[in-house]
Amino acid sequence: MTEVLRFAVLGVGLGAIYSLMAQGIVLVHRSSGVVNFAHGGLAMVGAYTWYTLTNAGLPGGVAIPLGCAAAAMAGIVTEIAVMRPLSGSSAATRMIATVGVLTALQGAGTLIFGDSTDFVGSLLPIHTWNIGNVPVETDRVGLLAVAAVVTVAAIAITRYTTFGLATTAAAENERVLAICGRSPVKIAAVNWALGGLLAGLAGILVTPITGLSVGTLALLVLPGLAAALVGRFDSFGLALLGGVAIGIAQSEVTKYVSAPGWDTAVPLLVLIAVLFVRGDAIPGRAELAERMPAVGGPPTRRWSVLAVVGGGAALAILLPADWTLSLVFTLGSAVIALSLVVVTGYAGQLSLGQFALAGVGALLAARLSAAYQLPFLVTLAAGVVGAVPAAVLFALPVIRSRGVSLAIATLGLAVVVEQVVLSNSSYTGGPNGTVVRTPSLFGWSVDPVTHPERYAFVAVAALGVALAVVSNLRRSSVGRQLLAIRGNERAATALGVSIPATKLYAFAAGGAIA
Repeated sequence: MTEVLRFAVLGVGLGAIYSLMAQGIVLVHRSSGVVNFAHGGLAMVGAYTWYTLTNAGLPGGVAIPLGCAAAAMAGIVTEIAVMRPLSGSSAATRMIATVGVLTALQGAGTLIFGDSTDFVGSLLPIHTWNIGNVPVETDRVGLLAVAAVVTVAAIAITRYTTFGLATTAAAENERVLAICGRSPVKIAAVNWALGGLLAGLAGILVTPITGLSVGTLALLVLPGLAAALVGRFDSFGLALLGGVAIGIAQSEVTKYVSAPGWDTAVPLLVLIAVLFVRGDAIPGRAELAERMPAVGGPPTRRWSVLAVVGGGAALAILLPADWTLSLVFTLGSAVIALSLVVVTGYAGQLSLGQFALAGVGALLAARLSAAYQLPFLVTLAAGVVGAVPAAVLFALPVIRSRGVSLAIATLGLAVVVEQVVLSNSSYTGGPNGTVVRTPSLFGWSVDPVTHPERYAFVAVAALGVALAVVSNLRRSSVGRQLLAIRGNERAATALGVSIPATKLYAFAAGGAIA
């Protein structure tokens, strides 16, 4: 029992930081209706600004506020440059835009600071109290106190100030707020700044626990999202409790589960469980309908597929070897994009997990090639077929979700797969990974290193097959059912379409293509 309490205390500090992230996410959502995936990027901006200024000789009392201010400024820039032009778009469109901001910030951080991890000392005084034979570190208590103070302040501002009441009104209906003489644009900008400030503070405070790393800070948004979801993106108090609970659970897992990756997956499993229980758990804004973009024109014709295949083949012949490998990567990405056409374009299910399904298929094919010396085409087919049940399992926990909720859940599932399966050396072939046999077709080597142009032809052929499959799916009766649930699930149900079965079919087909 003592060990359980000890690890619970250790998890309190990390949970407090998760709750700080959640408070910023809740602030932004309450004012602008946006689920901000870029929050981890704002935390990275704040942490690296603080770290750079500290290394330059500035004391912590100056560097920490400046780091938080840099994150707040990044939040304002994001709101003005990205979110404000998209103010009339659906919540899903704006959420995807924040994913783009996160990707850009993470890429810029990697270019500037690299992908290594730097370790820093604690920013809070560390002493140990023994309470009933349970050691309690003062820095963990200090982090919880900071999170509690921020939560109380956020609740007080929201309930008892004019600005807080205006923010609550903006969350309901911006047009009515504007009629009352308040500027929704200014309110959103201030809340984005405050959200960025909290993200920067969380990023600075978490570095002594996890180390300073671009990837770690960027992914800090996921446990923050899980904690915010516990509070339905509206309650600061529940977000605090959710963050602390997630931190404690994550700490306990590190003690009692030896398999790698499960501690990282805990917040995401909480997120998925909440969505599974609640269904569509994220409240929308009154004036913004969850509308999808208009469906495209007639299905792709044969000549356009042939044009794509012919153009890819010509590039494979004409480009130098280095460019040919880039072409292969582009063609592979295009095939995964086609899987999104099926899941999101046809069925209207916003999935951010297709690359994880691609990884599952690739892992299965590679392991079969290495372990059983199977031919290239056999392993390719096995990877395609094997991804289908993985995609169904992927979709089952989130089949009741839709829109932004589904996007969050599928991203969480993708990270779980990456951490628990694709990063586990027990599954990927040991410390050295899996050595894939040289691929060949009909006695011809198509090794991408020695014969990149031949492998490019294989990738072109794969893209052509995927284009034909997706095009014919659109023409079929199943394709019309997918479009029906995309347009209106209730109307599709009235026409006899099984919504769960059709969604599972979309995920299965998309997984096979990925």
